[in-house]
Amino acid sequence: MKPIYIQQTFEQDWVRMFQNIANLFYEETEMVKEAAEDGVSISLDWSEEDGVVSGAAVLHDGKAEFTANYAEAATHGGDPKAEKRQLKRVLSHVFLDVLEQSTGLIQPWGILTGMRPTKLYHKMRREGLTHEEIADRLISDYRITPEKIELMKDIVARQLKMIPDLDRIGEEVSVYIGIPFCPTKCAYCTFPAYALPRRGNRVQSFLDGLHVEIEEIGAWLKERGIKVTSVYFGGGTPTSIEAHEMDALYETLYKSFPDIGNVREITVEAGRPDTITPEKIDVLKKWNIDRISVNPQSYTDETLKAIGRFHTVQETIDKFHLSRGMGMNNINMDLIIGLPNEGTEEFAHSLAETEKLQPESLTVHTLSFKRASEMTRNRSKYTVADRDTVVDMMHMAQNWTARNGYVPYYLYRQKNILGNLENVGYSKPGEESIYNIVIMEEVQTIIGLGCGASSKFVHPETGRITQFHNPKDPSAYILSYSESIDKKLEMLDELFGGAVPAK
Repeated sequence: MKPIYIQQTFEQDWVRMFQNIANLFYEETEMVKEAAEDGVSISLDWSEEDGVVSGAAVLHDGKAEFTANYAEAATHGGDPKAEKRQLKRVLSHVFLDVLEQSTGLIQPWGILTGMRPTKLYHKMRREGLTHEEIADRLISDYRITPEKIELMKDIVARQLKMIPDLDRIGEEVSVYIGIPFCPTKCAYCTFPAYALPRRGNRVQSFLDGLHVEIEEIGAWLKERGIKVTSVYFGGGTPTSIEAHEMDALYETLYKSFPDIGNVREITVEAGRPDTITPEKIDVLKKWNIDRISVNPQSYTDETLKAIGRFHTVQETIDKFHLSRGMGMNNINMDLIIGLPNEGTEEFAHSLAETEKLQPESLTVHTLSFKRASEMTRNRSKYTVADRDTVVDMMHMAQNWTARNGYVPYYLYRQKNILGNLENVGYSKPGEESIYNIVIMEEVQTIIGLGCGASSKFVHPETGRITQFHNPKDPSAYILSYSESIDKKLEMLDELFGGAVPAK
């Protein structure tokens, strides 16, 4: 825990901003009220004069002093909110600068700590800026490196090619359906994922509620003639339930949703290979679903055991071939950089094994220590790669995907992610996941059904986002799904208008 002392007093949202930046440099930080012997002390100063907003910072780390200055033309026009935003940006620059000097670490994403960098690029694109103008702003305003800006440009171009109507897709909705069960819970996971119960009727009770959610939301969409862009079954692991339970769920979906045969994409995360069976693949084929995930995470058996995945590497390979042989034509696989006891040698092996399979898409995650995960709670048990090794593995992934004909099509970042890097989705051209694009860029409403599902209501004109979360625990979901349906319908009425169009 690195103590960070800021000599001036700031409101809580400013303190959070500074801590988010400090966390890019240290494994964990604590904002303290007085200087600590093993910490850093930072003094900040600012002013506005003759239409210029200026900031200055001085950092003491007990050994040396580092200084930084930054200024930019005032652009707030006297608007207090805009003035605060600009001052935050100016002070973020000098805060980042002195930390880079004192640690020797250069942050490729600059002061940007949000999850969705490409959303910022899209915003500037819609304002009519050229790529060169966008790049200049990303460098000057956010200190993002040219390498990351090129990655953003390539991803945005790919997204617009895959979804030409991306800027109008807010007139439609997508649907996320959460199945909260898994064979076991991975050590790094914070998703709603509960070990599949062997006794009792908890699974059936949950599914009963989910059927009702699908029916009522489907009826609302049908009445208003609202199109569904994509449907994504996540979790947990949606293929944890039995084949006949999957079949009944898809039947309800097809009966309830409008024009389901023309939905652009339906995905089922069959992420855990130990849940995939010929019977379940037959059910997927019956309902014309051929987009699934078969996720290895790593091709080292010892790593799989360490993170709580009880399948083997060979089982992953076998289930991939089973799925492909039975007609699954769009398979995604996930790899995670920085898993316990893995370095460049293990990651090179995972890439080599993936090359033999050639899935249609590959998502490369960088390990993130999420607050509620078992791995974070017991971090001392897990040895993970250092920053330089993680960066090397990310470059290995970039080079491998380019050599094998994959293109990057979405990215997102997380707090406490190793190396302050990113998660990148790659695919063969034309095989990109529509759902992944629209949820990451927040361009349309996502209706969340099932346990732990988050609904994200995006106003089609203003882009304003309102969220609603279903309960994560299956027992709580079973007791409250009816109220959750009512709340979502109320929010949908506000967003799309409550009146049913005349027929």
